[in-house]
Amino acid sequence: MHSAKQDGARSKAAHPADPGSVGKHDSTDFEKAWYSRFVQFATLREDDAGIAGWSPTGLETRFRFFRGLWRQPSPGGVYLDVGCGAGTYSRWLAEQGMNVVGADYSHVALSKAKRRESKNVVYCVADANKLPIRGEGVDGALCFGVLQAVSGSRRILEELARVIRPGGEVWIDALNGAHPAARWDKLKRRLRGRPMHLRYESARSLQQTMREAGFDHVSCHWLMILPRRLYWAHPIAESFIVNFMLRNVPGLGALTSHSVLLRGVRRHSG
Repeated sequence: MHSAKQDGARSKAAHPADPGSVGKHDSTDFEKAWYSRFVQFATLREDDAGIAGWSPTGLETRFRFFRGLWRQPSPGGVYLDVGCGAGTYSRWLAEQGMNVVGADYSHVALSKAKRRESKNVVYCVADANKLPIRGEGVDGALCFGVLQAVSGSRRILEELARVIRPGGEVWIDALNGAHPAARWDKLKRRLRGRPMHLRYESARSLQQTMREAGFDHVSCHWLMILPRRLYWAHPIAESFIVNFMLRNVPGLGALTSHSVLLRGVRRHSG
C-alpha cells in the first residue's frame, strides 16, 4: 500500500470551522511537518512521482484516471494547477491546448518543473490559500495532492472559487476517510497516542463544503489505488462495469476506494 508520503503538501493555512480539519492536533505543526517532507521529496528526487512523494505506479494511476474523466473546454482557456509539483498535469493540460499556470509553494519543485519542456505553462510560487490570481481570472483549476496535507479544506476551496470564472470547473482530490485502511490508520495512531501524519476526508462533507464555497453540479468519482504487486489488476478496477458499480451501489465506493476526485462548476452570481 502507498504510505503517508504519497502526496506532497502544497499549502499552509487552516480553517478552524472545517469539518475535515486535523482536530486536536496542532495545525501549524502538522503543516510544517508536511512542508518539510515535501521539500525533502523535491530535493532528493528527480522524477515527477518522487518529487510529489508518490510511487511511479501511484502517480500514473491517478493521472490516467483524471485523463479519462476530463473533457476539454474550448482550447486557449487559462487553467490553474495548484500544487503542481514537477508539472505533470500542467504539461498535459498545455498539450491539450490550454494556457496553464502551475502554482506550488516549493521553490525546489518549481525549479525542477521549469527544466522540463513546458510550452504554454507559467510557473509561480504561491500559497493555495492566497493565490496571486485576480478574481475570476482563470477558466478552471486542478488541486491534486493538497488537501490531505493541510489542516482544513474550506479556505482553499473558497480561494479556488474566488479565482475561477462563473461556469468554470474545479477538480480536487482527497484521501477517503471511510476506506478500511484509513480507519485502521486513524485508530492505530489514536491507540499509540501519535498525531495524524496526513488528513482524510469524508466525501459527503467535502461535497457540501464545495457547494458552500460556491460550486454547483458537484460530482464524485471514486478511485481505487491497488498495491504495486496488484498493479496488473488496474484495468479491471478501472473498467466500465466497476466504475458503474462504484457510482451506483450505495457505500461501495467509500468502502473500496483509496481516494476520491470531485468536480464542481463555479456558480453564477445572482
